[in-house]
Amino acid sequence: MNIKIKFSVLSLFTMLSFSPSASSNDYAGTAHVIKGEAEINVSTLFTCKEGRSRPSPVGIKKYDNIEYIVPAKVQYEQKSFATDLYNECSKVTPKSLSEVNLSSVPIIEVDNDGEVITGYIFADNYFELFINGKLIAVDPIPFTPFNSNVVKFKVKKPYDIAIKVVDWEENSGLGSEDNRGKRFHPGDGGFIASFSDGTTTDSSWSAQTFYTSPIYDLNCAKEVREQRLTTECDTNGADKYIDTYSLHWDIPVNWKSDDSYLSWPSAVEFTESEIGVDNKKAYMNFQEQFSGAGASFIWSNNVVLDNLVLLRYRVK
Repeated sequence: MNIKIKFSVLSLFTMLSFSPSASSNDYAGTAHVIKGEAEINVSTLFTCKEGRSRPSPVGIKKYDNIEYIVPAKVQYEQKSFATDLYNECSKVTPKSLSEVNLSSVPIIEVDNDGEVITGYIFADNYFELFINGKLIAVDPIPFTPFNSNVVKFKVKKPYDIAIKVVDWEENSGLGSEDNRGKRFHPGDGGFIASFSDGTTTDSSWSAQTFYTSPIYDLNCAKEVREQRLTTECDTNGADKYIDTYSLHWDIPVNWKSDDSYLSWPSAVEFTESEIGVDNKKAYMNFQEQFSGAGASFIWSNNVVLDNLVLLRYRVK
C-alpha cells in the first residue's frame, strides 16, 4: 500500500526538477550510494498457498568490497515466528480478539522471575522483535498478504525493546513494487504495537533508517545531525525503470543493546488513514488492541522511501 507525502513548496520544486542522471558526487551525506537494482540471491522467502502473496526477494548490492543485503538481513529462516493473530495464509481469520486463544501463545523467557507481557503487533511489512537483545519473534509473512501477530515474553522491568522493521520491495534493490498502475512505484511502511504493561508505540520511541530507495536526485537527501532526511525526495512511481540510487548505512553490531541508540531521532507518528489500514482485516479486526489501546503507527521521517528502520525503546 502507498500513502501520499505532504510536500512543501520547496519539495514540490525538487520533485519537478530532479535529474535522473545525477551522480553520487551530488550526495554529501554519510551513506554509501549504490546505483541500480540488486543481484537476486533468494527469489522469494515466502509463498502463500492461497496465492495472495507478492514475491519477497532478497538481493545483494555491492559498494566496493562491501555487500548490503536488501531490503534487509533478516532471521526469517530461523522460523522463530510470532503467533498468528490474523493470517489468511494459515487460515487464522478471527473477527475479534474474543475468538483468539491467548493461552496457546508460547511464553519466551527473558528473566525467569519476570512478568509475563503480551504484545499485539501489526507491521507493514515485516518485523523482528528483540527484548534485552534476545530474539522473541519474527514476522511469519515478509510482504503480503497483511497479517498481525501476538507474542508473550517474561521479563523484569526496566527492559529494552529493539525492533527491526522492513518495508519489503518487489523490485529488489529499487525500493519499489507494481502498484497504482505503475510498474515501479515506491512502497510504504508502518508499524504499530501495544503491550499488556501499558507500553505503546508513539513518538517517544527512537527510529533510525539504514536503507532508503528509490532516490532519483541525490541532492534531495540531507542529513541534520543524526537525522537522515529524504522528505524532499520524489515519491512518484514510474511505468518503466529510471536510473535510481539507494542509500545504505552500516548497522551497528550492538544496536539492540547499546544505550546510545536510545537517543536516535524520535520516531514519527502516522495516522491510520495515512498508513491506509481501513481495508486491512488483520488490523481492523483488532483495532481496539492497537489505536484503541493508545498506540500510534510509527516509522522514520519518511514512511515511503525508508525501507529498513531500526526502533529502540526502554520500558521503565
